Amino acid sequence: MTCLPAHTDKKLGLVIDLDTCVGCQACVTACKEWNTGGHMAPLTDIDPYGGDADGVWFNRVHSYEHLTEMGGRTVNFPRSCLHCETPACVTVCPTGASYKRASDGIVLVDEDKCIGCKLCSWACPYGAREFDTDVGVMKKCTLCVDRIYNDNLAEEDRVPACVAACPTSARHFGDLGDPASAISQLVAERGGVDLMPELGYQPTNKYLPPRAHTQRAVSVPAPPLEPVRAEGGFLGWVDRMLSH
Repeated sequence: MTCLPAHTDKKLGLVIDLDTCVGCQACVTACKEWNTGGHMAPLTDIDPYGGDADGVWFNRVHSYEHLTEMGGRTVNFPRSCLHCETPACVTVCPTGASYKRASDGIVLVDEDKCIGCKLCSWACPYGAREFDTDVGVMKKCTLCVDRIYNDNLAEEDRVPACVAACPTSARHFGDLGDPASAISQLVAERGGVDLMPELGYQPTNKYLPPRAHTQRAVSVPAPPLEPVRAEGGFLGWVDRMLSH
């Protein structure tokens, strides 16, 4: 078994707003693009243009139809590693390949130590582990460690690729161990929740639940449009010919 740090200096993680996520897959694509040449590269593709495409994806988005008293709505649910406080994927690892960093709380995989036993993927209840069949090792979200600490990037760009790409600002990044941080205040304000808290793994990442819809869309009756006919010139002639 691999031991966990007794304390982490920070708790870096993501907060995902299920109210504003539109399921556009921009985060999925940006994650794949950055990480296929990043810390855990490559992110193998299997038969990408065939009928049975598969491969390694650190971030996946699932869409569900949710019925409420006000009617139905689509909820888009992004899923990736939650960088848990007490991750089962780490404690079950027999070689120390899966580990949690004491400096920032990020859970990573040391590919040089991974033997591909898949115990971590069986232990993770969130389905966040991705086995690379080409390389024979387990891979996962790194929170873009090669990006968030990259001094060659502008400070505003030192966020995970998925956060930078989100067109609706549904993804937020920061230190969830600091109650005064903007991301922690957002969680407190919106009532952010853990995914499956009853399991006791204490995910660092949080989800902001969809806001309740207070009313249906207002139906505004409008008069029918008057037909428009070109009266003269070439367009008028074309219109008359096509009308016959």
